[in-house]
Amino acid sequence: MSQGVNVVGLYVDNQDEALAFYVEKLGFRVHTDVRNGDYRWLTVQHPEQPLFQLGLFLPGPPVHDQATALTLRAMVAKGAMPPLVLAVSDCRASYERFKARGVEFTQEPVERYGSVDAGFRDPAGNGWKMIQMASGTNGANAS
Repeated sequence: MSQGVNVVGLYVDNQDEALAFYVEKLGFRVHTDVRNGDYRWLTVQHPEQPLFQLGLFLPGPPVHDQATALTLRAMVAKGAMPPLVLAVSDCRASYERFKARGVEFTQEPVERYGSVDAGFRDPAGNGWKMIQMASGTNGANAS
């Protein structure tokens, strides 16, 4: 039996806006989009990682009370949540392609630690590092 992490969630303030960003700008695809009353379970996948889903979740009921939801949204908007990492084969080429699609970068590609990385945020404020994987490194590519 195979086991492992299947879904990692992000808090977003607008699921439709987040969905458009991840699908139209980053090239992810919708995995699951279902509703149970006001609750929406929305996940996307990187095309090269079919067994992993990124959840785009709205803070609030039934998981959080209103005060907690407001706190979480404020933390995300400030960029206070841990960053995520998107592995690419060519950081500069991916930067140009994503920038042309409207991704707003917080850091242009920079060479350091034997690689190249850049930074961007999603519409809710979640921080991302886009890191060029060194040759011979096993990682998913978004380039």
